[in-house]
Amino acid sequence: MSDFIFAYHGGSKPETPEEGAEMMAKWQAWIAANGDAMVNPGSPLGMSKTVSADGVADDGGANPLSGYSIVNADSMDAVLEIAKACPFLEMDTATIEVAQVMEM
Repeated sequence: MSDFIFAYHGGSKPETPEEGAEMMAKWQAWIAANGDAMVNPGSPLGMSKTVSADGVADDGGANPLSGYSIVNADSMDAVLEIAKACPFLEMDTATIEVAQVMEM
């Protein structure tokens, strides 16, 4: 078993409180359905800054990070099935980048 990070990119805020409540219910159901595999459900993130040798950019880059989760699974294939079921993907422009957390 390995840990994997889900890096959420894009997405949009719900337009109404009702849409927000519906999305939150779907999110909580997805987390519950994954049980112990959900090591850390994570959190949404605010606007980021990009730091490079040239300085700091305020725009968050070409594809800003909007949230994260940490999930435990047997393989990349298994964790990709979990990611494909994530309700975050129902939002416009939403993508999930998945990477294995490497042990050091």
